[in-house]
Amino acid sequence: MRDLRIGVIGYGARGPLAREAHRQGAGAEVVAVCDPSARARDEAGTAFPDALITADLGELLDHGVDAVMVLTPDDRHAGPVLAALEAGVAVFCEKPLAVRIEDTDRILATARRTGARLYVGHNMRHMPVITVMKELIDDGRIGEVKAIWCRHFVGHGGDYYFKDWHADRSRSTSLLLQKGAHDIDVIHWLAGGYSRRVAAVGALSVYGDVTDRADRSDERMTDWFSLDNWPPSAQRGLHPIIDVEDLSMMNMVLDGGVLASYQQCHFTPDYWRNYTVIGTQGRIENTGDAAGARVHLWNRRHNGTGEPDESVEVPAGIGGHGGADSMLISEFLRFVRDGGRTETSPVAAREAVAAGIVATASLRGDGSALPVPPLEEDLVAYFDAGQPGSGQAH
Repeated sequence: MRDLRIGVIGYGARGPLAREAHRQGAGAEVVAVCDPSARARDEAGTAFPDALITADLGELLDHGVDAVMVLTPDDRHAGPVLAALEAGVAVFCEKPLAVRIEDTDRILATARRTGARLYVGHNMRHMPVITVMKELIDDGRIGEVKAIWCRHFVGHGGDYYFKDWHADRSRSTSLLLQKGAHDIDVIHWLAGGYSRRVAAVGALSVYGDVTDRADRSDERMTDWFSLDNWPPSAQRGLHPIIDVEDLSMMNMVLDGGVLASYQQCHFTPDYWRNYTVIGTQGRIENTGDAAGARVHLWNRRHNGTGEPDESVEVPAGIGGHGGADSMLISEFLRFVRDGGRTETSPVAAREAVAAGIVATASLRGDGSALPVPPLEEDLVAYFDAGQPGSGQAH
């Protein structure tokens, strides 16, 4: 079977995903890259010397591609995703699916109407620490899930999110959406339900007081990142516009009755996620989230603090995000060829965006609980069935 012909739209921070998909002779080849940045096009030409390198999206879509990977900044997902779907081309869209609920719903409706396959890059569903926890839950080791708490210590926040477009709410909406979409999706996945009411509080606690600002539009995060950029209040060259929160806390009521909370802080000294999942017969919690970390299980009664009744080591993977990026791309390529259900879900991706956007509205209002608008039932049914009848690559 010939290699799938892959087009890449946006060759920046998530460029490694494009390189992961370039598996010449083993199923896929990047044959075209589109980016308005001359620097990005130069780098893409080096990475893929035989590929078409262009700034014209139409030229890429006319290049006989079987699928495209949309790796642009978040606010620039919807346009190229919709254009590719209208052209009948399978789409990989990096998370979050979009930064407006109406755009996510339009994307899903277009995918169903055109029959073009849609895949969203929620790679954390393939992260070993998460899959270990999912397996323990699915095996019934803690009974029925009733509560999930997630604390996200974003130790690289100043470098990753406050020196470029992420800091501008007109482009990212909020970091509760942009960064939190991963964790909201994981919470939904582990709980087996979607948020129907959410409430949040938050603040710009540190980075708004940093007066050293710079236009870094011609730079990349790798140009300025350093562990020496510490403490957070001593950061230099932050984005000229900073109007997103660096500290946020979100509560969720899921449609299955599960209660959940998500806390995100961008000025911690450490960088990892801590999940606690409590069921009717026990609880699990991770210490660390990379290879060698542990997922602890308590499922016997203890008098006070007790050592875990069982502990599972998080296995190592090869490649980015503990091997999750490689598994994500493998699933996407299989989906382009064969269709069918996948671990990731366009419906779940939409629900993560919707919950994050509504939580942002609560946060910037009075913190009241607000309803999350549901997706049309026929769209839910179509994607839950694995996009039946969607087109295949030949």
